[in-house]
Amino acid sequence: MKIYTILLPLLYCYSAYAEQETLVLVDNLNIKETHSQFFKSLQERGYTLTYKLADDANLVLSKYGEYLYKNLIIFSPSVIEFGGQIDTDGITKFIDDGGNVLLAGNSASSDLYREIASECGFEMDEESAAVIDHFNFDSLDDGDHTRIVVSPRNLINAPTIVGSQNTKPLLFEGTGLILDKDNSLVLPLLTADSTAYSYNPKSQVKEYPHAVGRKTVLIAALQARNNARIVFSGSLFFFSDDAFNAPVSKVHGDKVKSDESGNKELAINLSQWVFGERGQLRVKQVHHHRQGEDNSSDTYTIIDTVVYRIEIEELKNGKWQPFNSNDVQLEFVRIDPFIRTTLQKKPSGVYEAIFKVPDVWGVYQFKVDYDRIGYTRLYHSTQVSVRPLQHTQYERFIPSAYPYYVSAFSMMFGVFLFSIVFLYYKEDTPKSKNE
Repeated sequence: MKIYTILLPLLYCYSAYAEQETLVLVDNLNIKETHSQFFKSLQERGYTLTYKLADDANLVLSKYGEYLYKNLIIFSPSVIEFGGQIDTDGITKFIDDGGNVLLAGNSASSDLYREIASECGFEMDEESAAVIDHFNFDSLDDGDHTRIVVSPRNLINAPTIVGSQNTKPLLFEGTGLILDKDNSLVLPLLTADSTAYSYNPKSQVKEYPHAVGRKTVLIAALQARNNARIVFSGSLFFFSDDAFNAPVSKVHGDKVKSDESGNKELAINLSQWVFGERGQLRVKQVHHHRQGEDNSSDTYTIIDTVVYRIEIEELKNGKWQPFNSNDVQLEFVRIDPFIRTTLQKKPSGVYEAIFKVPDVWGVYQFKVDYDRIGYTRLYHSTQVSVRPLQHTQYERFIPSAYPYYVSAFSMMFGVFLFSIVFLYYKEDTPKSKNE
C-alpha cells in the first residue's frame, strides 16, 4: 500500500510531463534561431521541445506501442522524405491516435507536404506557387507582391482558436491552400483578400490559378473526430522572428501602418489551441431524478416529471473551470429524439432541464452532444427505461370519458324503464256483446 501511495503521484507527474513532450522537425537547426520567439513562447508555457532534423535516420515517434510525444511540429518544407520510422502513414496514425500537429510550409514545399495535407483534407498549390496580391502587399516586398498584408477581419470568427483581440495587420509569405468542401471537419482560419491568387510569381499567368480570392486559404485547421488537432500554415515565414517584429506598411488601398505585426499574437493563440490548452471540455458529473426526489433512478413511468443536471468544465490556464455557455442542449431519445430542449445555465457550470416523460414507453437515452467550432466534442449519454403505468396508477374516472359514462348509465336507466313497462303494463281489451 505504501508503494502504491508513492508511485501514484509519480505516475501522475509523468503523464502530465508526457502531455508537454513535443517533437520539432526542421530542415536545419538554424530555424531554432530564426523562429526563436515562437519556440520560446512554447517553452515558457512548459513544453519540452526536442529538435530533430527531418531526415534524421534515428527518428521515431513511439516505442513499445507508446508514443514518446504528444505534439508534433513540422517546420521542414524542403524535406523530400522523413528519416527513421516517420512517414506520411506514421503521421496519419499519430493523428488517429490523438496526437496534435502544427505544420508550416512555403512556396518550395515538397510533395511530402502535399501528401500530408491531402490526408488532412487540404490541398496545396504546386511547387513554386505563392500567394500574390497586387493590391495588399507590404512596402518591404521584393517586387513579386508575395509578402502580403492580411487584415485581421479575414480571421475565422472563433475566439477560442484565434483569440478575441486581433487588431494588428498580419504578414504572410507562402503558398495557398484549398479546403475539401466535403470535409466538414476542416476550418479556414485565415483567408486572403478578394484580390489575391496563388500562382508562380516568376511565370506568366496562362492558366486559371489554383486558388483565387477568398477561396485562397492561408492557414487552415482540422479537429478530428477523436479531438486530435492539426493546424496547417502555408507560410513558415509567418512564425519567424522577422514576421513577429516587422513593421507593417501596406502600399495601396487604405495604406495600413503598424509598428508591429499581429503574427506573434496569432501564432501563440494557434499554438495554444492546437496543443490543447484551449477549447477542452469535459463532463464532471451527471445526475437525473424525479421532480421532488433526490435519488437517481434508471426507471421512469410515462407520467413522471424528470430533472436532469449535467456539470461541464473547461480547461483554462491549465485549470478546469466551470464552462459558460447558453446553447447546450439535451435530447431524450428512443430511436429519434422525443424531446429536445436547451439546458438552463445554473451556477458552477451546472446545466439543468425539467421535462415530462413522453407518453410512449421504451428504452431511452439522456443525450448531450455539444459540438462547436474550437471546442472538443462533448458527448454524454445515459440510458434509462420508461415503463407504462401500473394498473393501480390509472385514474378511476377520466374526464374525457364522461360522455361514455353518461351514455352507459342512460342505457341502463332506459332498460330499467322498459322492463318496468313490459312487466307491469296491461292493455285494456274491449268487452264483447254477449257480456
